[in-house]
Amino acid sequence: MTESAGQFAGASERSTKHNPRLDEELEHEMQGMLKAERATRAHEWREVEPVAEGEPDLSADPNGALIGGTPVGMTPDAVAARAELARWLDRADFPSTGPDLVEAALDHRAPDAVVGELQRLPEGETFERIGDVVRALGYPTETGPGPGASEG
Repeated sequence: MTESAGQFAGASERSTKHNPRLDEELEHEMQGMLKAERATRAHEWREVEPVAEGEPDLSADPNGALIGGTPVGMTPDAVAARAELARWLDRADFPSTGPDLVEAALDHRAPDAVVGELQRLPEGETFERIGDVVRALGYPTETGPGPGASEG
């Protein structure tokens, strides 16, 4: 089977949902919203509903890491480190020792930075979950500071 030259062309060339006229209308409608920085619908019922009271504002920090906030007792760096470690370790990898977790991360094709962090784990200790790993690496967690952190 051969690939056609147009397979990797722009979306407008391979669109199967709309005809070119409708694509241009949709693009024109979108340009109005982008330039006006507000909805341009004539009918209120067609507008997107605003965020409900008490709901998180998802557009509050467009330049943020979008990690969902920082729990009490943790730092943004600790949240990011835990998320990155958890991304490359499965629940099936626990309970394990440090070298076993390094091997599991390598099996999951984790980046060198993640493997390097896991290689810092103390020898002879078994870790039950990702929180134990994060604490052993010295990052604070919501249940308490890591070994290298000061309380207070």
